[in-house]
Amino acid sequence: MKMLKNYKKGFTLIELLVVIAIIGILSSIVMASLNSARAKSRDAKRLSDIKSLQLALELYFDHNKAYPGGGYESLKASLVDDEFISALPKDPLPSDWTGYKYCSSGDGYNLAAKLEQDNKTALDSDADKNVTSCSSGDNFNGTDALVYDVTD
Repeated sequence: MKMLKNYKKGFTLIELLVVIAIIGILSSIVMASLNSARAKSRDAKRLSDIKSLQLALELYFDHNKAYPGGGYESLKASLVDDEFISALPKDPLPSDWTGYKYCSSGDGYNLAAKLEQDNKTALDSDADKNVTSCSSGDNFNGTDALVYDVTD
């Protein structure tokens, strides 16, 4: 007479819990690195927007022999409506900084964006101007560690 052994195929509860825990740990690592990549992407867009705005401001200056007055929001009337740039860029992730800053003195300007990460290459080559009393435009502190600012 043969003895039948009763072996059940499948996984135990402990094996399933271990696998779920490993998947959870791996997914949290992937999400953390993905958030870092997203921040770098937003910072790259900010730098690109500043360069586009610089070009539009220079085109405006060549045409009008002065830079437009007012703050960042007033640039829409000067740059977009006169077709120096197709649209006024918006910060990809508005925060307490509330987007880009612009200050004009007529014959010069200061333009700034706040980065999320310490981008040594960009921040080492920016203007680092403290624009605390702008008569025509926005105030900002370009010497702040994460503020990328350019000037003419």
